[in-house]
Amino acid sequence: MPVNPADGAVFGALFGSEAMRAIFDERAFFQRMLDVEATLAEVEAELGLIPAFAARAIRAAARVENLDFAALAASTRKVGYPVVGLVHALSAAAETLAPGAGRYTHWGATTQDILDTAQVLQIRDALALIRSDLVATIAAWAHQAEQHRQTVMAGRTHLQHAAPVTFGLKCAVWFTPLLEHVERLDTLRPRLCRVQFGGAAGTLASLGAQGLAVMEALAKALDLAVPPVPWHVARDGLAEAVSFLGLLTGSLGKIATDVILLAQTEIAELAEPYEAGRGGSSTMPQKRNPIASEYILAAMRGVQALVPLMQGAMAQDHERGTGPWQAEPLALPQAFLLSHGALLHTRALAEGLVVDAERMRQNLEITGGLILAEAVMMGLAPHFGREEAHHRVKLACDRALAQRISLAEALAQDAAVQAKLDRQAIAELMDPARYLGSTEAFIDRALAKARSCF
Repeated sequence: MPVNPADGAVFGALFGSEAMRAIFDERAFFQRMLDVEATLAEVEAELGLIPAFAARAIRAAARVENLDFAALAASTRKVGYPVVGLVHALSAAAETLAPGAGRYTHWGATTQDILDTAQVLQIRDALALIRSDLVATIAAWAHQAEQHRQTVMAGRTHLQHAAPVTFGLKCAVWFTPLLEHVERLDTLRPRLCRVQFGGAAGTLASLGAQGLAVMEALAKALDLAVPPVPWHVARDGLAEAVSFLGLLTGSLGKIATDVILLAQTEIAELAEPYEAGRGGSSTMPQKRNPIASEYILAAMRGVQALVPLMQGAMAQDHERGTGPWQAEPLALPQAFLLSHGALLHTRALAEGLVVDAERMRQNLEITGGLILAEAVMMGLAPHFGREEAHHRVKLACDRALAQRISLAEALAQDAAVQAKLDRQAIAELMDPARYLGSTEAFIDRALAKARSCF
């Protein structure tokens, strides 16, 4: 029975994806280890280090179905790692296929070579999955940005009305960091997707003069990069991967936070995609809770809590860590699972978000024009200077709030203002659609960059 809800049959639907679980599934991990062992045998046979018949038998035997998981668990409890039990089972299976083949398994390797390389193969697949859904999410938000480039709404700072923006610009602000994450992912892969092969203490001494040749051939066969030296105790690549996921989920969390705030009953400018019963309450029939956004934020906090664990695991002792390395499996698969779950929720939001443009316009007007105070100030600045214009508009705002009147009415009480700008000029200054500055240009720039990802 899973202890972590993200791995459960019920809560797992909210916290992750079956595709990512399939990558990091325990049986899949053992198959990856067997793949590495079999590939190692093949390249060593090509180099003349072991007999070709042995490599063929090892490859044929390297199937997870040949493992006795009860025996493997017992061995792991005793040894501390599963590779000894795995190699024993692989050797026995190879021996039944070709007598004498079993003695050539795991030739020149050490436990961490197999574990780390198998993990890198998993991460490579996981990053490809993340990238695919990340690009699709960007495309969906880009479509929203284009569709709503002129949908005017209140821009808010410190949760207060600030100045008009458009929902299209807000979407562009949401997806632009995701574009940066695609770039981060692409630059991360070469540093991370590297073979691990160093032998007992990182010298490959057991392979004599053929050590580097085996390392390079193994990397080529697995389509991995060759590191300058074995990275048994240099864990920056793995730490960077989870740090990247922390950044990614942070950006997704920003989107989720905005959606939650804009979906509040009193604001109601957005709503999550709806289907009967989604976001419902066990006691309040009217509820449509922003459930996807809530789980994005939960996943974000979970991933970001794992970042210090991975970064702390970088301080490894000598040529093999005693503890930090063993902590990594607690963090890395869960970080990928939670991140992909959050990304899928965000993609669903982008593709099905309900936008109430009329409500946005209504909310824009609830302050009686106060949201255009800066526009009026800048209109008066050529006549009074910026500081004096700011002072006069501030007094007008105070009067509007105290008397519960519109900003235009409050400005009409200032004879000096009226002498410079008549009611028509003030009305034009207080048209939200006229005070959007470079909004369309910013959207165009964001969309142009997004197109490079598609």
